[in-house]
Amino acid sequence: MSFFEVLALAYRSVRTNIVRTIITCCIIGFGIMALVGILTVVDGLKSYLSKSFSSMGAGTFKIRNKSLGFNLDADNSEPQKIFRSISFLESTQFKEKFNDRYSTSIQYLANQGSTAKFGNKKTNPNILVIGSDENYLVNESYTLLQGRNFTTPELKLGSNVIMIGYTVAKKLFGANYNLDNMIIRLDDVKYKVIGVLDEKGSSFITTDNMVLVPLAKARQLYAQENPSYIISVKGDDPENMEPVQEEATLVMRNVRKLHPGEQINFDLLKSDSISGMFVEKMKYATMAGFIIGIITLIGAAIGLMNIMLVSVTERTKEIGTLKAIGANNQSIRLQFLLEAMVICQFGGFLGIVLGIAAGNAVSLSIGGAFIIPWMWMLVGIAFCLIVGLVSGIYPAYKASLQDPIEALRYE
Repeated sequence: MSFFEVLALAYRSVRTNIVRTIITCCIIGFGIMALVGILTVVDGLKSYLSKSFSSMGAGTFKIRNKSLGFNLDADNSEPQKIFRSISFLESTQFKEKFNDRYSTSIQYLANQGSTAKFGNKKTNPNILVIGSDENYLVNESYTLLQGRNFTTPELKLGSNVIMIGYTVAKKLFGANYNLDNMIIRLDDVKYKVIGVLDEKGSSFITTDNMVLVPLAKARQLYAQENPSYIISVKGDDPENMEPVQEEATLVMRNVRKLHPGEQINFDLLKSDSISGMFVEKMKYATMAGFIIGIITLIGAAIGLMNIMLVSVTERTKEIGTLKAIGANNQSIRLQFLLEAMVICQFGGFLGIVLGIAAGNAVSLSIGGAFIIPWMWMLVGIAFCLIVGLVSGIYPAYKASLQDPIEALRYE
């Protein structure tokens, strides 16, 4: 018998035993679904992390108090060293020296639980209030849906003007509104709304549930005992930020009056470096997902082998008939091996479809992108071939050893 004749015979056997084939395909399908689905979720989470931190602004880095930084590899058993806060004077001195060449913004986290009111409408007490300047929107990659930015006199005087996030505007004003003489209350203080920020999407770094007030006004109304200001710097070339960072480090060392050789007491935080740290840690999640998928496939392989062994027993007379008409041991082995591999490929296709659907459902629910995991699809197909080969070898070998006389007499 030629290879194609054996393949056709194997395919007919698969179609004849349709119930057994469906059960076996489901076993293999769930194994592949676990592998592809989990790894699709991991890739979706990586996409979400990259998107979240890139929204911090392309080519932008922040200078902040070193105590506020974080290290994913840090030993939590050791007490964190407290560094001196970046004062308002230091941040303004840095901006005066740096803003002529690179867009520099001073940011002050004023409050994280404010409430805004407009007429009889009121937000939950979870609005983020940030004191900022004229460069905040550019450095943080925000755009205005309506209105304008702060003016220089408003920033110097600390005027009662405010820019509000997309979520806040939707909550207070609804879908249609006009900003002419629009007055809201934020923590019982009246502000004139001069701008509404376009929707950006919530992430670890940015939020639409925020408001921006002039830096001087934020310092006046939300005074803190020992505040630490954050400085944001946007370079000209996002692909070549090293010279800008080195220059910023030198200027900040001078502003902080650090002696040569003295350890820096501030952090330079880049969005891509943060996302890189998280993505690097995601390799362990990928490894865990891969191991879980492999364990599931091992269970599927054992189940497929048992089903194939039952099939060999049930088809003993068929094996005897094939041998009687001239089929040799090699043809019998090849037929049962191909049956196992065909069933595995059907199950693999089912598992890939279910895995992509389930994985992307989770990915989209956490804010990630829709992903077609080509690499994991190829890995799934390869594993299906391996599972079919491993599961079919012993049943195929057992079938080929059947004595044709005894097989024909078997009932």
